[in-house]
Amino acid sequence: MTHSLDTDVAPAFTPRLILSLFLCGVILFVDGYDLAALPLALPHIAVALDIPAARFGFALSAVLLGLGVGAVLLAPLGDRFGHRRTIIVSVICIGLLTMATASGTSIGSFIVWRLLTGLALGACLPNVTALAAIWAPPGRRASTLTIVSLGISFGAIIAGLIAPPLVALGGWRALFLLPGAATLLLAVALFLLFPTEQKMTPSTSDKPARPLARILTKPLRFPTIIFALLYGFNAFGLYLVISWTPTVLPQAGFTLDQAARSITIIQSGGLVVALALAWLLDRGHAVLALVASYATIIAAFALLATLPADPLHWNLLLLIAGGGIVGVHLCIVAVVTGVFPPDCLATAIGFGVAVARIGAIGGPLAGGWLISHGAEPNHFFLFAILPMALCLLITLALPAARRA
Repeated sequence: MTHSLDTDVAPAFTPRLILSLFLCGVILFVDGYDLAALPLALPHIAVALDIPAARFGFALSAVLLGLGVGAVLLAPLGDRFGHRRTIIVSVICIGLLTMATASGTSIGSFIVWRLLTGLALGACLPNVTALAAIWAPPGRRASTLTIVSLGISFGAIIAGLIAPPLVALGGWRALFLLPGAATLLLAVALFLLFPTEQKMTPSTSDKPARPLARILTKPLRFPTIIFALLYGFNAFGLYLVISWTPTVLPQAGFTLDQAARSITIIQSGGLVVALALAWLLDRGHAVLALVASYATIIAAFALLATLPADPLHWNLLLLIAGGGIVGVHLCIVAVVTGVFPPDCLATAIGFGVAVARIGAIGGPLAGGWLISHGAEPNHFFLFAILPMALCLLITLALPAARRA
């Protein structure tokens, strides 16, 4: 990998750039909340609608499927019509569709609304990430992207914290109605404050006509494959744990409120891990950092599968294992963005996101299958070791991808 965005002209941290990156982080905050909302609402929805929670596997995966399709088919609209316009329209759609989810009365309706929400997220997120990477000052891309991506974790953390009071205030529908309205207000703020691309992004006049074909041919093909596989298997483990931990923990004796706060614990661990990894990535220690992270995650899951259920010990292990998965996931894009030229970076990120959705869809489906077949919590966490072991093996191929 010889190409790097660091070789391009990039601004220093100015007030305008900080505001732009902050807005990118707020958009990712919406993503983090939205992905956590249905898993947190699920135990309450299952009771209210008298439908077993295990039957919601497709509903949990629908937003991830939509995100993958949107990343491939809709995210490239940013290259044609402008990133700013694509992002603002997508945020409006996200807000409206999140509110519409509150009207769900059956598994089918939840699948439809979550699928459409995922399409809007898929159109939005690759463009946000690409702009943040392009705007990052030289030598600070990993830390900049990671800090911006922390918005995802903050969104999930806030979701876990506010879920109990929101449900107490207005039932499970409040988890979608109030945040959806807040997202529409964000769209207004973006329209007023988000910088115009003529001043913030490179000219698009010399962009290749087929950037997707470009990243699928040499010399970018092998790095693209490694990026997609690593992102995909990590996403499998991430959404397996995020989607079903609030449902699995009550089977081990946790209360519903304790189970809801497990998402906050996991995402809090992700913040710490992501910042530590970003510091190492900017200093050229990507492979060592990822190998150590995956080895630690595997060990923590093994302990969860063997130790008796105890809130203190299990929360600590969830902080390590789940937080490790979240932290790595926030940094994977930063690991690989340096190899893709700016004029096809959004396409590369969108492709990686789309392929990763296969793993992200598979995670909730696999968890639902395990639970519906009577798997105990320790079996669930034992199964979570598998995707992390595959990620560890793929990480070892990163040096070869960089030399491709």
